[in-house]
Amino acid sequence: MIRQIIQIDEEKCNGCGACAAACHEGAIAIIDGKAKLIRDDYCDGMGDCLPECPMGAITFEEREAAAYDEKAVAESKHNAAGRNTAEPGVGHDHVHGGGCPGARVRDLKPAGQDGPTAWAPLMPGEQRHQAEGSGRQPVHPLPPVPPASELRNWPPQIRLAPLKTPYFDGAKLLIAADCTAYSYAAFHQEFMRGKVTLIGCPKLDAVDYSEKLTEIIRQNDIRNVTILRMEVPCCGGLEMAAKRALQASGKFIPWQVVTVSIDGRILE
Repeated sequence: MIRQIIQIDEEKCNGCGACAAACHEGAIAIIDGKAKLIRDDYCDGMGDCLPECPMGAITFEEREAAAYDEKAVAESKHNAAGRNTAEPGVGHDHVHGGGCPGARVRDLKPAGQDGPTAWAPLMPGEQRHQAEGSGRQPVHPLPPVPPASELRNWPPQIRLAPLKTPYFDGAKLLIAADCTAYSYAAFHQEFMRGKVTLIGCPKLDAVDYSEKLTEIIRQNDIRNVTILRMEVPCCGGLEMAAKRALQASGKFIPWQVVTVSIDGRILE
């Protein structure tokens, strides 16, 4: 049959996987670093992938193509979910069928599994002091235990994040400029712990995040929002996008803005 279907220009495609993450039918996959339409009958022709492509590589065309097969799509999603069901206590994978494996949505720390980050052993001087005070022989120092990651969702990039997924329900949302993780040493422990994290850079992405953030806040039960930005002027784009999203969502949600200096201090 002749119908509307997507066309992907592989010359323009940069393989980011945003289109694959946006395609709820699993019609797009990243193969050899390029987005490809893997099955005509998986494409419903609605074009959810078009606005997500940063390179303008996706367009519509009318051509001979198999009819959209809703049953086949449902079976594919069911099979994909079965292959990616996590073991108890490990986490849950919420899968967009097909698509880029790196952009597959994952809940890394489901509710109820947020525990202490790590314990810190005594430093050599502390061990020697305690041993001398107790009359015991000093013990050999233990190697330090690295802090555990507090990231609980994948992917954390705003552009790749889904609009609605279970880990957003009842979540405390952190919207952070990506440089903050490098500038502020305790980023994981002080800001990410117990939150769903979304990161971005409006200067590098050259996009307005407000529309997507609006839908994430509107479609999910977000408890509160922390906006973490750098002191540099370009980070104002992230702050404004988040504020516009909060306003446009029509919800009254507690929020705060925290600014980090380039030398790693909290300014406000």
